[in-house]
Amino acid sequence: MIKILKAGLETSVQDYPGRIGYWNQGFPPSGPMDSWSFRMANVLVGNAPGAAGFECQFLGPTLQFGEDTVIAITGADMTPAVDGEAVPLWQSLAVKAGQTLVLSGARVGARAYIAFAGGLANPEMLGSRSTFNKAGVGGIDGHSVKPGQELPLFQGDGTPGLKVPDNLRPQIRTDKTWDIEVCAGPNDDWIDEAGHERFLTSPWTLSAKSDRTGFRLEGPEWTFTQKATNKPREHGSLPSNIIDHGYPMGAINLAGQTPIILVNDGPSMGGFINPYTVPSCAFWKLGQSKPNETFKFKLVSVSEAQDLALQIAKRCVAENLVKA
Repeated sequence: MIKILKAGLETSVQDYPGRIGYWNQGFPPSGPMDSWSFRMANVLVGNAPGAAGFECQFLGPTLQFGEDTVIAITGADMTPAVDGEAVPLWQSLAVKAGQTLVLSGARVGARAYIAFAGGLANPEMLGSRSTFNKAGVGGIDGHSVKPGQELPLFQGDGTPGLKVPDNLRPQIRTDKTWDIEVCAGPNDDWIDEAGHERFLTSPWTLSAKSDRTGFRLEGPEWTFTQKATNKPREHGSLPSNIIDHGYPMGAINLAGQTPIILVNDGPSMGGFINPYTVPSCAFWKLGQSKPNETFKFKLVSVSEAQDLALQIAKRCVAENLVKA
């Protein structure tokens, strides 16, 4: 068992790829924002890459172990310590029953991940153990963890003393500026040439009004084609309005003049256009960014985005681990 002494800030149970096949019924995939770091944590402790573990946002939890196990912590640097002694990131560690793990505020990055040998054994809901806070689905009683809760683990046989080589880890930026890949569409033909140029060459600031539903961006105004301004009435009054249609994961949803990147807990459809989409290969950057940091967008093709995602997946295998 893992006992929660302090919950941190919205520490939640997630698995990868999350809740698949229910988005049309209002249940998004959820899952880890930075799935690269999450998968690597699981591989370190001998789990399948998608086993359930913790996502720790901005401020980590304090946990007490009820049994001997092997853990790994990846992603953001929350200066983890076991019984007051600092422990390394990106390595598998043996912990003893009764020991306490403390994660503090994120010093570099935004989200840390904790994997346990065997994985967390909370109940599945709709095929996933991932937490969707806003609907009270998955996780522990539908929500982020709370002090006093005890979480069971599946039996696992992790090996301590393994690490992920530096060149196989995501390189978390320390200069507060992120280069984010985007693919055009599905509604890029509603934005005029000047609007596309402005989007791809301007810095965009991540708003504090952001969460696992959507990342709001602050930047210059958008301009539109005739298609957006001379359209049938059923498409709505604003240039960014469109008749309700499906949204892809990662869609940059244009609500009036405010672009919102729809992330893991985002809606599946609505009445705004989506000129660009952030592909899955770039989600780890969103997951490690903090409010008031800067995004610069880089246009890539769908095949380029797929190749980048494949490169990440090839890194998240046990054969790539080395001895610490």
